[in-house]
Amino acid sequence: MDAGRKHDLESLRKQITALGPWFHNLEIRGIQTAPDHFLGDYPRFKWEGFRHIIPEDLGGRSVLDVGCNAGFYSLEMKRRNAGRVVGIDADPHYLKQARFAAAESGLDVEFRQMSVYDVGKLNEKFDLVIFMGVLYHLRHPLLALDLLYEHVVKDQMLFQCLQRGDERIPDLQENYDFSEWAIFDRPDYPKLFFVEERYASDPTNWFIPNKPAMEAMLRSSGFTIEANPEREVYLCRRGERHYAVEPPPHL
Repeated sequence: MDAGRKHDLESLRKQITALGPWFHNLEIRGIQTAPDHFLGDYPRFKWEGFRHIIPEDLGGRSVLDVGCNAGFYSLEMKRRNAGRVVGIDADPHYLKQARFAAAESGLDVEFRQMSVYDVGKLNEKFDLVIFMGVLYHLRHPLLALDLLYEHVVKDQMLFQCLQRGDERIPDLQENYDFSEWAIFDRPDYPKLFFVEERYASDPTNWFIPNKPAMEAMLRSSGFTIEANPEREVYLCRRGERHYAVEPPPHL
C-alpha cells in the first residue's frame, strides 16, 4: 500500500472513531465501524437471512427508512437501484453517522431528523417503507403503525420487532363475552409485555410483543402479512383497514 493511500485510510479510521459509538457495523472502504459489536456483524448478518424478499433491482422505487440509525438499510436499498431514499431518525448522533457513511460510499440518500410520530409532515407516500427494530422502543407503538399506514406506506413495509414469549399462533374467535376470563390465561394469547424500567440495560425498551400480538397489531393497523422469512421479520402490504369505530380525527 502506498503512503498516500495509507494516510487516507488512517484519516478515515480516525473519522469513524470520532463518530462513535456505532450501533450499525458498516464497512466503509474496507474499514468496519463496529467490528466488536456484541451481536456480531450487525445488522448485516440479519439482512442475509431475508434479503431475498427484496428485489435485487428496485427499479427506481421510493424508499423511506424509519429509525434509520447509521443508514445500513437506506444504503442497501440505494445499492439496489432505489430512486428517492429518505432515512429518518430522532437521534442526531446516528444521522451524522448515516450522512458520513452515505457520502463516503458515494450514495445519494437524504437523511432527516424526525420522529415516527411526525411522518405526516413528509407529505409523501413511499413504495417501500422500512421499519426495522423500532417499535419496541416506542411508548405508543400502535399509534406509530397507524401513522405509517395513513401517511407514508403506499405499497409495502419491511418490518421487524423484538419478540418474547409464546410463538404459537392461536385460533381465536372474533368475539368473547365479558364474562370470559380464561382466554387471557392462555400462553399463546396475544400479549404486549410492558417494561417499566429496563430490558437489556436499555431504558427505551418499552413494549415487547409475543408473536401472536405482533401479527395481530400489524393486521389491526391495516397491513397484510405477505412473508415471514425469518423470526421477527415481516414483509407487509398495505391492505384494507377495518375500524370498529371511526378513526381518531388526527389520523
